[in-house]
Amino acid sequence: MNRTLFVIRLVFVIVCVLGGWMVSLTVGDWAGYQFSAALIGFLLGILTVLVDVFLKGFSLRGLSAVTFGLAVGSLVAFLIGTSPLFQFGDPQLLYLSRLALFVLCAYLGTVIALRGKDEFQLVIPYVRFVPHEVDVPLVVLDTSALIDGRILKIREANFLPSALIVPQFVLDELQVIAGARDPSRAVRGRKGLEVLNKLRQLPNADIRVVESEVGKGTNPEDKLVYLAQTMKAKLLTTDYTLAQRAQFQGVPWLNLNALSKALHTEVAAGEQFEVDLVKPGREAGQAVGYLADGSMVVVDSASTLVGKRVEVEVVSILPSAGGKIVFARRLEKA
Repeated sequence: MNRTLFVIRLVFVIVCVLGGWMVSLTVGDWAGYQFSAALIGFLLGILTVLVDVFLKGFSLRGLSAVTFGLAVGSLVAFLIGTSPLFQFGDPQLLYLSRLALFVLCAYLGTVIALRGKDEFQLVIPYVRFVPHEVDVPLVVLDTSALIDGRILKIREANFLPSALIVPQFVLDELQVIAGARDPSRAVRGRKGLEVLNKLRQLPNADIRVVESEVGKGTNPEDKLVYLAQTMKAKLLTTDYTLAQRAQFQGVPWLNLNALSKALHTEVAAGEQFEVDLVKPGREAGQAVGYLADGSMVVVDSASTLVGKRVEVEVVSILPSAGGKIVFARRLEKA
């Protein structure tokens, strides 16, 4: 990419030099000044390339904000300049006043639009050239949600039809974690990147990477809350501290742990189900298995079936500090 840009810039400068040379040959008054005209073309080309280099990192959203700010500032200057305030007076003074007013309003409009780039995307929402509604629910993902990975299964099951927003600083943070020297930390980062890539490959996936430059020195948690608040989006995270901060700011958040807990089946006395027996129990003849929510299942007369899956019937349920203990008896197959 850098080599391609270099070639394009070089060709542009050469075209500017040739253009200046051709102008000197076309305009009669410039005869004999071909070298000066070519030098002027060269300097203009270099100046344009320098402006291009200085604008590196200037996003399309920033350009849209500048254009919007200039348009609003020019409109305000025009309305004030054509008002009765500028109908009478010295023509030269009125001209200078209108010129100063135009420059002032254009500058203020541009600066205000650039400072509010994150709000600006609400003025012109995401335009998608497809025949469905643009105003779709938005969910902002943080680093912990991607590393957790459960969002992939939820999206595969079509239980989260919202558009998923991944801020650029979250993607950068994942890349930093993936390149960490600590092996366990690097594995977590690579897992988050893999989950994001798999999300993009899902059918009808709506994954949007958003560049947010809210407060260069602001910590990622504050950026996430501000971005979700600005975009009227929900925040998906497994970080409880971040979730509480978002809730305090009035940003709704999606709790994957609460969702997982809500999906656990509640067992009752007399209910029948299958369970994998993993170890012997404390009492003679007992075997122990576990439910999906981690609850212990103690099965009588099943110690010889450890390592197998058996069908049981709930006899009683005993609450415990770790949740609950389910006592069951093994059902004999007919």
